[in-house]
Amino acid sequence: MKIEVEIVGSVSELDSAQWNALTDGSPLLSHAFLSALEHSGSVGEGTGWEPMPLVFKQDGRLVGAVPLYLKHHSYGEYVFDWSWAEAYAQYGLEYYPKLVAAVPFTPITGARLLSPDLALRLGMADVLRETIHRLQLSSVHVLFPDLPSAEPLLNQGWIRRQGVQFRWQNPGFSSFDEFLMTLTHDKRKKIRQERKKVASAGVTCRRLRGAEITPREWDFFYKCYINTYLEHRSSPYLTQAFFHELGERLPDNIMLVLAERDGRRLGAALNLYDDHCLYGRYWGALGYVPNLHFELCYYQAQEFCIEAGINFFEGGAQGEHKLARGFTPRETCSFHQIAHPDFEAAVRRFVAREEVGISHYQQELDERAPYRKSD
Repeated sequence: MKIEVEIVGSVSELDSAQWNALTDGSPLLSHAFLSALEHSGSVGEGTGWEPMPLVFKQDGRLVGAVPLYLKHHSYGEYVFDWSWAEAYAQYGLEYYPKLVAAVPFTPITGARLLSPDLALRLGMADVLRETIHRLQLSSVHVLFPDLPSAEPLLNQGWIRRQGVQFRWQNPGFSSFDEFLMTLTHDKRKKIRQERKKVASAGVTCRRLRGAEITPREWDFFYKCYINTYLEHRSSPYLTQAFFHELGERLPDNIMLVLAERDGRRLGAALNLYDDHCLYGRYWGALGYVPNLHFELCYYQAQEFCIEAGINFFEGGAQGEHKLARGFTPRETCSFHQIAHPDFEAAVRRFVAREEVGISHYQQELDERAPYRKSD
């Protein structure tokens, strides 16, 4: 049966049920999440993220897809290739635009070549490589793929780049205290002191889900969200409309933590989750309280995972401070095709050197594991 391949203008125009049937079930890869980015103007014209999902159809039905974007910069990717772009510019070549297969602003491992059929996923890798030559683009990058998506890329010799992230695992703790007892004495003491300081400052936290999160809460969260970017002298990626639509379309996958003091809201942290994993995403505060970041972004989320029986908590990109809060390092990867043969060879050499350093870094992190050693 013939399979038709095309690039369409948005995820929104595709059938939501057919798209979701191809994903790994993560809310971050859902039709609702990706189309909310489009509807809200968080991606699209003027953002540097131009949606152009690659779709594969059989008899008019979606049998495969790639969440693909034409990128005019490297912001919001969390796999840093600025030095590659600078090298291109030094030789008078254009690095942008490029193609990126990813979930925008989301450094979370998941499906990127959406099909249960390995032969079709191999075909997707071929089409991606052909597309950069057909459109005369510099490169294509597949960010944070899971193993089924990585396998065809590895088999076809794409450049594999290694990374490290931190994840917390819940093997079935009955309480937060039970989790604490698995840590070394110093780590356990530190966490208890941090939580005590937040409570002593008069701060209380509430966890809201679904319909409990009203438009008023979303407006407050957005103030916190943009304040985080202002404090770092940068611009927020996501619009206020995005969060409102997210609340409407994915209510069963959202948990919002609110911090309050003396009846006034002080800070908030947003998480998405499914049956197996919680994804820590954004946070912010309108006033400073020592250790509030750790309480909102880690300890409240860990307690929620324990109560809901969720196995994993993905903390997102970077952050060695997560190690002291019970997170452990794990390997991530990305895959790259570079159109220019000389630069392709140079990037391969760069990645090979970088991988040695990443391996040493991960070994050092493993040696600093926060958990007590078994007797």
